[in-house]
Amino acid sequence: MVTLVTQVTMKKPVYRVPSMVEIEALPWNGFNVVLTFSGCGGSCLGYRMAGYRVLWANEFVPAAQETYRANHRTGILDTRDIRSVTADDILTTLGMNVGEIDLLDGSPPCASFSTAGKRESGWGKVKTYSDTKQRTDDLFFEYARLLKGLQPKVFVAENVSGLVKGVAKGYFLNILAALKACGYKVSAKLLDSRWLGVPQMRQRVIFVGVREDLGLSPVHPSPLPYQYVVRDAWTGVPDGLSMSFEDTGLFAKWKMREPGKFDYSDTFNLKRLSMDRPSATVCMTVGHGTAAITHPSEPRYPTIPELKRLSGFPDDFLLSGTFKQQWERIGRAVPPVMMFHIASTIRDQVLCKLPNVTK
Repeated sequence: MVTLVTQVTMKKPVYRVPSMVEIEALPWNGFNVVLTFSGCGGSCLGYRMAGYRVLWANEFVPAAQETYRANHRTGILDTRDIRSVTADDILTTLGMNVGEIDLLDGSPPCASFSTAGKRESGWGKVKTYSDTKQRTDDLFFEYARLLKGLQPKVFVAENVSGLVKGVAKGYFLNILAALKACGYKVSAKLLDSRWLGVPQMRQRVIFVGVREDLGLSPVHPSPLPYQYVVRDAWTGVPDGLSMSFEDTGLFAKWKMREPGKFDYSDTFNLKRLSMDRPSATVCMTVGHGTAAITHPSEPRYPTIPELKRLSGFPDDFLLSGTFKQQWERIGRAVPPVMMFHIASTIRDQVLCKLPNVTK
């Protein structure tokens, strides 16, 4: 199991995410994972940190595919629209049978349910998503279709906290019923990355399912007894690309805000970070002055290296494109360190307890 920290202080371990080189050198834990909606590979990286072998992944957005390929050189990347992919496609490609995959992961695009978006006004419609156009509110059911056909031992699915808030609760109940109907015991919990080793408040609904015939129950990780703050994350951070707003209308708004004086649950306003608190959520867009995070003491957005640290990515994780495009890749991703804790818990408390497993 990867150690995410290397030095212990009086209160908590020193914050450190392993490098890509260290992650690639980790031994296989004996279990495999197949991923849908893989984005730039945040979840994939978390599984690799926990020792899983990534066999196959699917990603539809070209810019995300480019970043995924740059950082994940093994396994198969399928670039088709998920609606065109069948369970038989995946099994034939991998030379596997129904039920042999250890874990199926999926994070269907969340903009349709985000409280920072238009939510129900866009349901059922084709909309702009990253640099593509597609309908996104139905993609959880495409995931369930593949789940039913593949019958992995365990599945993990992720979405924004907005899925369990307000009018989206009906969608949540429909999704939960669809996942259970595939033959799984399912548990869904709202997890916060602040309590799972990430110096950022990022709430996500995490569904975990265990196939009914296996006789085990789904599990979620327990919260750590400490949180990391921005100062922990940025100690020794390398220089990198950023965007200043000193000569824009945003500067006056930034000056009026005290560092750290924001409500984590407010998804709409500019947030000036404090070095002594966890970061607010890194949203998908930057440069408009709303829902964006800024440096505590300088009139600019965090650099890309600073953003990686706040989101639990290795310093040497490769990103391509403009500042805004790199920001988007990180903003859309599941924090790898958060997924590491989820994946490790499932490995130790479910997969390793299955009959005939000697890992």
